Amino acid sequence: MKRSTIGLQAMAGLSLKMLRHPWIAGRLAGLQTAKYLFNAFNVRGDEGRGHKIRQLSLRVTDRCNLRCTTCGQWGEGGFMHGKNLEQCFREEVSAERYIDIIRDLYGHGHRPVVYLWGGEPMLYKGTPDIIAAAAALHLPVAIATNGTRIAAAAQRLVAAPLFLLQISIDGHCAELHNRLRPSGSGKSGNFAAIEEGLAAVHEKRRLQKRRLPFIAALTTVSRDNAHHLVDIYNAFCDRVDFFIYYLSWWIDEDSAQKHEEDFSRRFGFAPRLHRGWIGGWKPDDYAALDEEIQRLRRKPSSLSSPPVILMPFISGIDDLRRYYTDHACTFGFNQCISIYQAAEIDSNGDVSPCRDYHDYVAGNIKDRYLTEIWNSPAYRSFRKSLSQDGLMPVCTRCCGLMGY
Repeated sequence: MKRSTIGLQAMAGLSLKMLRHPWIAGRLAGLQTAKYLFNAFNVRGDEGRGHKIRQLSLRVTDRCNLRCTTCGQWGEGGFMHGKNLEQCFREEVSAERYIDIIRDLYGHGHRPVVYLWGGEPMLYKGTPDIIAAAAALHLPVAIATNGTRIAAAAQRLVAAPLFLLQISIDGHCAELHNRLRPSGSGKSGNFAAIEEGLAAVHEKRRLQKRRLPFIAALTTVSRDNAHHLVDIYNAFCDRVDFFIYYLSWWIDEDSAQKHEEDFSRRFGFAPRLHRGWIGGWKPDDYAALDEEIQRLRRKPSSLSSPPVILMPFISGIDDLRRYYTDHACTFGFNQCISIYQAAEIDSNGDVSPCRDYHDYVAGNIKDRYLTEIWNSPAYRSFRKSLSQDGLMPVCTRCCGLMGY
């Protein structure tokens, strides 16, 4: 079974950075080892039982100030459209409860990487408090953000310390980036917030004599930026520690319909969230995209240059075309292990095995601890379904399968 991979050059560059922080390196090494040796040690996998929680993903809010082209939540067909945002805001879990959940995990022997996202997680006022509390337990904390409010929070992020600051950057210049990631309110472009945030974090790292947080640029490949991937690297290589390029998650109408039928057969109700990921943002020139990827892979000139990571690690004209046109092709990613190792908590407290397609709910942390839900009958039933009946139609373009 194939797992998400990082190129040797990128691995070497990242290792040099991580080894300066043994407490982080140890956690990440444990996570990677558990992934690659999963089948050897998961002897009770057929029972649907998970072991240690290796990653705790908190989608702290559904709110977002951008309307990004490739987003399944707030993009053109995103599943958040039409929702009552005031009600969503009222249902958000408090920072105090998240911290309580993290401390309970720690008390039960779980040492996860804590990952915050959204929506836009910096719109959630408790985000810095959660980061500080998790870091105090020596749990590595990562955040995926569009750069909003990073400048204002830089002091606290560096002091915590935050382990990994991932900032979404889809263009090498303001015109392209802001077109792909437009504001939901029509206010000033997001590109300026990114540059301000990067400058502030670098300054706080310098003043506090820290190397953390590491900074990663996250780029989602789409039709409009596929010719500018190297340009993005060149524009930010002096301000970020490494680059991650996502080939984008997507689903088509045929697979969406098949998923509804398969999911209903397995679990007795029809899903709906997957339809937010139906989109027309796919690149239209696979030869040009492959050439850009090959140039990217040659770009780091030394171990001190920012490494490049491609998720999933796919290249070549034929395979790229297949990735964007044949939703059934798995490229060897035929087993989901994130459901056994990564806990996903939605903004309202619902615990779901799936990050991107979270229709299935196994419990809620507002009334139960995650340690009670993790191997509950509902959670185990979902795991057993995927182990025994195989992947569902949506799974083949999911970060839980190909990016975890």
